[in-house]
Amino acid sequence: MNGTSAELSVGKGIEGIIVKKTDPEQLDQVSFAYRDPQESLKIIEDSGTLETFSRSVTVSQEAFQKAVSSNITVPFAVVLRILNISQDENNSTLLGNEVLAIDMGAEIKNLTDTIDINFKQLAFNKQIPSCHSWNGNAKPTRSKPNWTDEGCETIVNGSHIKCRCSHLTFFAILMTPINETISSSDLNILTIITQAGCGLSIFFLGIILFMYCLIRKTKASTSTQILIHLVCALFLLNFTFVINHFVAKLNSDVGCEIMAAVMHYSMLATFSWFAAQSFHLCLQLYRGGNIAIKRYLLKVSVTTWILPSIVVIIIGSLKKYGKQTIYTDNPANDVAMCWINDNNIHYIVNVGYYAVVFLFTFTTVVIMLSWLFCMKRSKAANQQETGSGRKIVIILGLCCQLGVTWGFAFFAYGSFRMIATYIFTILNSFQGFFLFIYYYKTTRVGPGSAKAKGNSGSSNTSISTLKTGLECVVNPYVNFDKQKDT
Repeated sequence: MNGTSAELSVGKGIEGIIVKKTDPEQLDQVSFAYRDPQESLKIIEDSGTLETFSRSVTVSQEAFQKAVSSNITVPFAVVLRILNISQDENNSTLLGNEVLAIDMGAEIKNLTDTIDINFKQLAFNKQIPSCHSWNGNAKPTRSKPNWTDEGCETIVNGSHIKCRCSHLTFFAILMTPINETISSSDLNILTIITQAGCGLSIFFLGIILFMYCLIRKTKASTSTQILIHLVCALFLLNFTFVINHFVAKLNSDVGCEIMAAVMHYSMLATFSWFAAQSFHLCLQLYRGGNIAIKRYLLKVSVTTWILPSIVVIIIGSLKKYGKQTIYTDNPANDVAMCWINDNNIHYIVNVGYYAVVFLFTFTTVVIMLSWLFCMKRSKAANQQETGSGRKIVIILGLCCQLGVTWGFAFFAYGSFRMIATYIFTILNSFQGFFLFIYYYKTTRVGPGSAKAKGNSGSSNTSISTLKTGLECVVNPYVNFDKQKDT
């Protein structure tokens, strides 16, 4: 090697080596290597011996040439090995818990002859490695690294991992558990289904809102109004989900945080309206369709819209929103989105909250299905019998209104993971379309409106009544009680 070198010790867990090229005319590549974290970095002049080391870094000749062209009179390269660095916002696992930093005193990027980093003979069972970099800049409110795979290519051959990076900065190999990754083909298919389903849902949810405003002349039933609130929440959720990826690609931290917060709010609001719909149906069944509560809808609306905003404000103040990466088996196909970057908060707030809502709504579905079964058995005591086709629509609409289909997320583990993921994606992406079918089939003009219109020339009333509750059906349990008494 033409030059001088010296070992560096910056502090606990941070060691390295510096190499200076004393002859600018001979700017050959330089390789550094070591066998384990307890061993010091060595300069390797014979590239053939690199195979005997488990870790190595090669700084290319082009990198030295770019340093000289950046007015560095004596080109040099510094390689630091950093152990036990702070975890990022996603609590990512680093291979060997090691970070390599490379600096040449100038901004070196867009290299065609890349910086090669090799890790060999390291166990990473049930995990997928991916080369990432960090420019060393942390946000003013955060001290944690922000890793990105931009500018780095990952090549895996057995137990050998090679990172080929076109710039100089901090480097690490992030490990992703296999059960947290998805194949590139599955991701592409699910993306197409999601985009098509959400786009279709947005369109038909918009039609529901248009029909509601068009049909409703004076006052809609409480059931209809609650459903319209759910439609609004779902419309916002689908819309924010569709544009989320495009906002993430803008690489704007503030924009991504706002996007994540709005989508999270719309999701929590949707869950809340699932619960509100379930509560309303149970209350109708219990009181025989007569709910005599002052400002009932106002109280439900304030609770359901305001509480999610409080949760989002708290999480936002903790700076837990940002860019999140969906990992695939091919790092080149990883997808970024704006979402919660703390898994603990995600599981506690989202999964935990929906689990409570699901227990409530699923119980309601069981009660309502039992009620429909009792209606069929007691059709002689009821004034109408619903056809099988309409019953299917009612049951499908009931499941959509109460968000039971979201429960497939609980089965997205183990051998059923991909099957449950596909079912979850299809049902929930097209949820807006299913609600439109239900709304169209079950919405009618109240029978009293025709009479009102015929009896009074100055009266023009039309009540949009949705057969989601008990306005137009007799409670069968009341009939059963009478039969028992006789």
